[in-house]
Amino acid sequence: MPAPAAHHQLVQLSDTHILPPGRLLDNRIDTAAALRSAVQRTNALQPAPEGVLISGDLVDAGSPAAYAHLRELLDPLALPVWLMPGNHDERGALRQAFPEHTYLHNPDAQGFIQYTVDLPALRVVALDTVVAGAGHGALCPTRLAWLDQTLGTAVHTPTLVAMHHPPFPTHIGHMDAMGVLEGCQAFTDIVARHPQVERIVCGHIHRSIQSRLAHTVAVTVPSTAHQISLVIGDDRGSYTLEPPGLGLHVWRSGRDLATHLLPIGDFPGPFAFD
Repeated sequence: MPAPAAHHQLVQLSDTHILPPGRLLDNRIDTAAALRSAVQRTNALQPAPEGVLISGDLVDAGSPAAYAHLRELLDPLALPVWLMPGNHDERGALRQAFPEHTYLHNPDAQGFIQYTVDLPALRVVALDTVVAGAGHGALCPTRLAWLDQTLGTAVHTPTLVAMHHPPFPTHIGHMDAMGVLEGCQAFTDIVARHPQVERIVCGHIHRSIQSRLAHTVAVTVPSTAHQISLVIGDDRGSYTLEPPGLGLHVWRSGRDLATHLLPIGDFPGPFAFD
């Protein structure tokens, strides 16, 4: 009888909101210290993950100085890193800061930051939802055509689709006003045609949410720093310093993909059961 396949892990960090060195977000939040803690937690995971996907809002204002700081903070990661833009990012500055990340320059993406990553028994497809200069997201015909074509090239490979803005209503009013305002139904229709999509993973919301989409599940993960207040129907918006977290996607075959949410911080334990 063959031995069971090894476990594989992919870490998802999101909404790191890094600023130039020495600055606090809203004069209160040390996003750099928060990312250092996330990197430390990631490096301690066993078995070692296949890599780290960071699903947007890498920096807070898209400046070269902020991206240089981000690069410094990510340098201790002992793993491959794949970067995605969010609405706080600037594609050109991101590309300039990470020139060796050749996937950021995918010519087939027609200027968007879209790419694929082949992991053991799982494929990652990163989809760009950013509208330059805006808080909301969109999936225009160009991006949707790329997604449909890309999914069609590996119809039997279990696939994780990653995007910054979630393609479903969260019922947090001010965040839904900054959701995917174009192309959601077309995106859902594409996913429905591709049963190999095992998970859709997102950021942007700064908290954990799960929602059904077509035949699969879409999830958002917490920020490594601050979280959006959970006030249903809230049209004004606020944040809270709830514990930060990360997503941990675990699988053997890809068809058994499970998503865990892991708080970041120092906690007592583990303690053995009597």
